[in-house]
Amino acid sequence: MRILSVNVCLPKVVAVNGARVETGIFKKPVTGPVKVRALNLEGDLQADLSVHGGPDKAVYVYSWKNVEYWRAALQRDDLDPGTFGENLTVDELTEAEISIGDELEIGTARFLVTQPRLPCFKLGIALGQPNFPKLFHHSGRNGFYLRVLQEGTLAAGDTVRKIEPPNGARMTIAEFARIVTSKSFTAEELDRVLNLPALPRSWKIHLTEKLQARGK
Repeated sequence: MRILSVNVCLPKVVAVNGARVETGIFKKPVTGPVKVRALNLEGDLQADLSVHGGPDKAVYVYSWKNVEYWRAALQRDDLDPGTFGENLTVDELTEAEISIGDELEIGTARFLVTQPRLPCFKLGIALGQPNFPKLFHHSGRNGFYLRVLQEGTLAAGDTVRKIEPPNGARMTIAEFARIVTSKSFTAEELDRVLNLPALPRSWKIHLTEKLQARGK
């Protein structure tokens, strides 16, 4: 497994339906080594920190297999690395191949897989299709976020080494996304999710409140 492209972008303001929207979704490939910092890659920032960024969403990864799927499904050949707002475009690592709790070594940096991406309206802006976030969401081709465990440098062409921890509960990104977006997840499924050591606390609070609300 390897990195095909490293993509970054600083936030900028765009006009959407007469409104001004600040976004950092328009990622573009860069060449050469890129520094990995605790909250992002060098040259990359998130615009709305209330829903984007932070330690558990420091780096976003998307598989080129997914890009090829969307190229065919949307009949668009202009979907390139960075189009989906990802920092790292990788050749493998689909949602069924990677789990929350897996660790990745890339270049001299080390990461922890924390959660899938649930898209906001800005993905529709990037694709020029306002309805695309819904298509993306229901496709199960979410990609995933990383927490930085060790700062370092990485570059396109670097090998991605996946490490499955010997202990601790794990769950694939695909299964997690299916459970948390379901209107009928079971108590047993929720228990499995809540016992994922690598899952961010914000997710555990949200899902517990969701189950409590459903029981009222």
